[in-house]
Amino acid sequence: MISLRYHAVSLAAVFLALAVGVVLGASGLSDRLLAAVSADRDDLSTQVTTLTTERDALLDEQAAADQFASRVGPAAVRGLLTGKSVALVQAGGEQTDAESVIRLVGQAGGTVTGTITLTDAVGDPARSDQLNALAAELLPAGAQLPSASDTGSLAGGLLGSVMSTKSAPSADQAGAVWTGLADAGFVQPGTAPGPADLVVVLTGGAAQGPDAGDLAALLARLAAQLDRAGAGAVLAGREGSASATGPIGVARAAGGSTAGLSTVDDVQTGAGRVATVLALKEQLDGGAGSYGSDRSASGGSAPGA
Repeated sequence: MISLRYHAVSLAAVFLALAVGVVLGASGLSDRLLAAVSADRDDLSTQVTTLTTERDALLDEQAAADQFASRVGPAAVRGLLTGKSVALVQAGGEQTDAESVIRLVGQAGGTVTGTITLTDAVGDPARSDQLNALAAELLPAGAQLPSASDTGSLAGGLLGSVMSTKSAPSADQAGAVWTGLADAGFVQPGTAPGPADLVVVLTGGAAQGPDAGDLAALLARLAAQLDRAGAGAVLAGREGSASATGPIGVARAAGGSTAGLSTVDDVQTGAGRVATVLALKEQLDGGAGSYGSDRSASGGSAPGA
């Protein structure tokens, strides 16, 4: 006769067997999982090592290219801007870019009349009406603003009226423009540039924030208006400036309205700075193009010397 004790012992044996099976199965699964994780870890470690090596190689190549450009750049641009004057407008970017471009302009035989630095207020949507009104108020006698009503074109028209040798007003009128813009906080105080034949607008990379596209468009239109006001202009930006929210990206996509403007999208490099000076010469000769390392640079790395 099968007793209750027999049933209890039998059930206990069954549950013990199940428990042992679960433990043994989990142990096997854990071993396989650990083996898979270890393999993935080793693979990722190999990929990191490979990518690090490739990155270091690219950095070495970039350093070598910059060194080459700094050594041959002066010879490549020598005499191209003899007797010509250049003014700089800084709208972002780095001071080292401006200093390098100024040095190359001098080595090309040109004269830099000065630099004006725009503040963040220029791109502030809340102050666009104020800047538009100021453009009309400060405009020198005899000068005309463009028919376009956007802030970039109006600001570029005002700057062009005092920066171009084609329409240079009296010193008093020009001084009133720079003082008015500085007092309103749209340009940094300092010595204003004199009238020039050509203008370089230096900018950073892609604009940031919710109004990034509008800011990029403003700077592109400002540069295009400076181009129309004088003998030519070059919009030169750092890496990222040719993106959809970068001034150069917007300028290249705009087509007709910015067709006469030359652009360089890698001014942070030695090659890009040389390309900026070569583009100034191209502007003097009536040409224009898109240069740099971005795929949208249809003219390649630089204009022909």
